[in-house]
Amino acid sequence: MSSSLQARRDGVFLVLAGLFLGTLGMLNILGLTRFLQLGTIGSWPIVVAVGALPYPITFLCTDLISELWGEQKANQLVWVGLLLNGWVFLILWLGGLLPAMPGSSETTFRTIQALSFGSIGASMVAYLTAQFVDVRLFHFWKALTNGEALWLRNNGSTLVSQLVDTSAVVLISHYGAHVLPVRVDDPVLPQLASFIASGYLFKVLAALADTLPFIWLTGWLRRWLNVPGDGAELSAEST
Repeated sequence: MSSSLQARRDGVFLVLAGLFLGTLGMLNILGLTRFLQLGTIGSWPIVVAVGALPYPITFLCTDLISELWGEQKANQLVWVGLLLNGWVFLILWLGGLLPAMPGSSETTFRTIQALSFGSIGASMVAYLTAQFVDVRLFHFWKALTNGEALWLRNNGSTLVSQLVDTSAVVLISHYGAHVLPVRVDDPVLPQLASFIASGYLFKVLAALADTLPFIWLTGWLRRWLNVPGDGAELSAEST
C-alpha cells in the first residue's frame, strides 16, 4: 500500500473520530442548559435540549466507520467516547472542588456543573447502550442483506438506537438527576412522554436527512480510500 493512500485512510478516520468525540464533548457541556422549541404539531410543542442538536452526527460517524473499518473499530470508538464522558465529569468535579479566585462567577459555574453532571450521568448510560445498539444493528442488517441495501442498515440501526438513547436520557435525567424543566403541578408521565417524543422526532428527521449524504459519502470514500467492493471493510491494520 502506498504511503499516500495510508495517509488518506488515517486522515479520514481521525476526522470522523474527532467529529464524533468533539460532538460528545459539546453535548456534555451544553447538555440541558437550554431547551429549544422548534415548532408545534397542533397543541404539542416540539422541545429539544440544545445539546441534542449536534448529537445525530455521532451516529453518522459510527455508521461510516462501521461501513468502512468494521464493527471492531466502531466499538473501540464508542469506548473512547465513554472515557471522554468520564474525563469531562472529572474536570467539572475538580473545578468545583478546588478553591475559586475571588471575583470568579461562582453561580455560573455551579449552574453549568449541576446541569452537566445531570446530563453526563444520563448520557453515559444512554450513550453506551445506544451506540452499541447502533453498531450491532448496523452489522446485523449488513449481514442479513449480504452487504446490499445501504440505506436500510443506515436507518434501521439509527432509528432504533435513537429511540433507546432518547428514552434513557429523558428518564434518567428526570428520575436520576432531576434536571428536566417539568411543571410540578401537572402529571409527570405525559410530560416525560412529550420530551421523549419531541427528541425522537427530531432525531428521526435528522437520521432520514442524512441518508443520501451517508450513501454518497460511503461511495466517495470507498473510491478515494480504495476500499475494494461494496460491503467490504478495511483491515484493522489500515487505520
